[in-house]
Amino acid sequence: MKTKLISPSLLSADFGNLERDINMLNDSQSDWLHVDVMDGRFVPNISFGFPVMKTVQEHSKKFVDVHLMIVEPEKYVEEFIYLGADLVSVHYEACTHLNRTIDLIQKKGAKAGVVLNPATPVLMLEDIIEMVDLVLLMSVNPGFGGQKFIKNTYKKIAETKDLILTNNSRALIEVDGGVNLENASKLFEAGADVLVAGNAVFSAEDPAKMIELLKI
Repeated sequence: MKTKLISPSLLSADFGNLERDINMLNDSQSDWLHVDVMDGRFVPNISFGFPVMKTVQEHSKKFVDVHLMIVEPEKYVEEFIYLGADLVSVHYEACTHLNRTIDLIQKKGAKAGVVLNPATPVLMLEDIIEMVDLVLLMSVNPGFGGQKFIKNTYKKIAETKDLILTNNSRALIEVDGGVNLENASKLFEAGADVLVAGNAVFSAEDPAKMIELLKI
């Protein structure tokens, strides 16, 4: 996979015009499309599930990046892959048997990612880093869009990069939360490969232009 990618989050799209917004992403320099799934249990918010994922499958021409902020994600990963997920990321904090869940995702034909909340140390990934295709570092506490970026994320990117290199892992580093024009280039310079941008993209006067600017 190439790096320096932008993955706009559908959570910030206009759900009354979802097809329009997905088509805008199709025509933009967006690399991936990020789908945030929340269950109201693992995080204090509920977003969307399979019906919206089916709409994404029908219209998106981009690599579909699904982030499951749910308990017991192993029960649902197969359905998300069936509905077009190219990559499924699950939270370290939500998986009792993380190796098994990562293995299931990959056996079903998708890339597998593991997600860390802001307060979860990178060293918790030491025994799984060789298996995963991606590490998603939350730079806000998950559950809501539009939150302020947590600056300790830069340190966690460096620690994750070291862990990846030490273990000859192929994993990419993705950052999600509070990404904007002020920090995007710094995050890439720090070692991030993929940036999730929701509010910054969809609240912009010209979302396609914003995606282009975030990549610079």
